[in-house]
Amino acid sequence: MRNVTLVSAALLAGAMMLLGTGCDKLKSRDDLNKGVAAYRNAKYSEAVEFFKEAIALDPSNPNAGVYLATAYMMQWIPGAESPENAEFATKAKAEFLKVLDKDANDKVALAYLASLAYNKAQSLPPDQKIEQLDEAVKWYKKLIDVDPKNKEAYYSMGVIAWARWYPALMTARANLRMKPEDPGPLKDKKVKEELKSKFAPIIEDGIANLQHALDIDKEYDDAMAYMNLLVRERADLVESSDEYKKEIEVADSWVQKALDTKKIKAARQPTTGGIVQDK
Repeated sequence: MRNVTLVSAALLAGAMMLLGTGCDKLKSRDDLNKGVAAYRNAKYSEAVEFFKEAIALDPSNPNAGVYLATAYMMQWIPGAESPENAEFATKAKAEFLKVLDKDANDKVALAYLASLAYNKAQSLPPDQKIEQLDEAVKWYKKLIDVDPKNKEAYYSMGVIAWARWYPALMTARANLRMKPEDPGPLKDKKVKEELKSKFAPIIEDGIANLQHALDIDKEYDDAMAYMNLLVRERADLVESSDEYKKEIEVADSWVQKALDTKKIKAARQPTTGGIVQDK
């Protein structure tokens, strides 16, 4: 009889534990919903607390970690130098990495980590900036491995290629006493060869990534705009003025494609009703 009582007690304890677990999961979902509501109302610090509680109640909750990381990210202001602001970026990155520990293919976490690195780079000195841009590229490549049709990832790597190359070109032009509007190519052969050795692969990789973005979306006018910039500035590395002119013609054609595409997109937009009055 005593053994039966012990078994019954054990079963009851197990049932209570399962009930408690079930209640925790329900509370976790409730906190998650409250956090989402706060997030949508731009109450990000409030949302953080709800998401943290949701995770504490149910660590297996598949969405709470992403929401928590995103809520931290939304409070971070790129370029602001306060310790509190830096902490938001640190916490956002830490939480996104936790998400990837559970699911290495989480697209949202990969995209945000890339964006975080890219935006952090903008206010940093050159050496640290390059380091952050390289990190951004690392995350974008991982994102493409998971999502090969992600045009924004390809486009962003094209932008990063330009961001790495453009300052070096402007410095070289300034040192050669060339104004930004002066036609190329660069007149100093040694300078040109040094730049070509260091940056030609980066430029070509950027152009290739922009082309990938355009292969996915033939009307990606932002990609066309950066294609123009990379081709136009690559022209400074060619050997002759004739080659330079040909490169500029190609760049100009990308400008025209971007403008034409914008017009096509604008024409598709629905017009508002009402009478248009003459001015």
